[in-house]
Amino acid sequence: MQRDLRLVGVGRRYGLRGPWVLRGVDLTLTPATLTRIEGANGTGKSTLLRLVARLDAPTEGRVSGRPRTAYVPERFPSALPFTASGYLTHLGTINGLSRRSAAKAADTWLERFGAAAYAATPMSRLSKGSSQKVAVAQALLADPELLVLDEAWTGLDAAARAELERAVAERTAAGSAVVFVDHDPRRLAGAPDATYAVVDGGLKHRTDSRSSLPDGPLTVVTVQGPPGAQLPSEAMRTVASDEEATPGVRRLTVPASHSDVLLRVLLTARPPWHVVSVGPDGTTPFDPGSHP
Repeated sequence: MQRDLRLVGVGRRYGLRGPWVLRGVDLTLTPATLTRIEGANGTGKSTLLRLVARLDAPTEGRVSGRPRTAYVPERFPSALPFTASGYLTHLGTINGLSRRSAAKAADTWLERFGAAAYAATPMSRLSKGSSQKVAVAQALLADPELLVLDEAWTGLDAAARAELERAVAERTAAGSAVVFVDHDPRRLAGAPDATYAVVDGGLKHRTDSRSSLPDGPLTVVTVQGPPGAQLPSEAMRTVASDEEATPGVRRLTVPASHSDVLLRVLLTARPPWHVVSVGPDGTTPFDPGSHP
């Protein structure tokens, strides 16, 4: 299966004589990358994401590549004849999971997003925030190769927003491509590999969007690696800054929501890295070796 997704000369308009929403769009999404799409309201960002997710066909140009794709829409249809758990289990089986595996994955994601208490609640009775948690969970059930997020953080509480950031880091570390739109310019600041702006129906690559350090809580992880070892590429994807504290010892600053992913990558590397300390940026770090 071709996991790259490419848009070449893509245009989209509605109706034979309707105005062009997008035209001449070229975009390549490759595995293990995070891409942000920006633009003013009404410029065609959601239209672009629907093309990327292959929910719409282009009026002109072509879309190639068939990564296994999951999509979180800007507006989620919550009035469905399922409970939250039943809906997720149903979608899991559609995506190739056994019913038992789908039910287990449903429980896991509802728990992670703080919605386990609503597993047996009919979708039509869920609040907007709880519905959005289900919308996000359904996209993560079957480990997609391409994750498309259209304002997916909207309506989530702070804990769920942080959990979604963590899930995005997990997907890219696992080799998936993630593309997202969000109204908050601080969302995943410093993390995207590429940022594009939709302007006048076209797509412009931004080169000034990556900041040296993202906003929000940061965690500092001090690690020591095998002699001559380079940090795993999956680890470098999550790191906002990297400095050599002493020969062989690296001080890595990472968004707090990504720290679990970074630690997992370092500890499962072959050979593994030794974690010297972990702590919030600007404070004395916790040293795992100094505690029982």
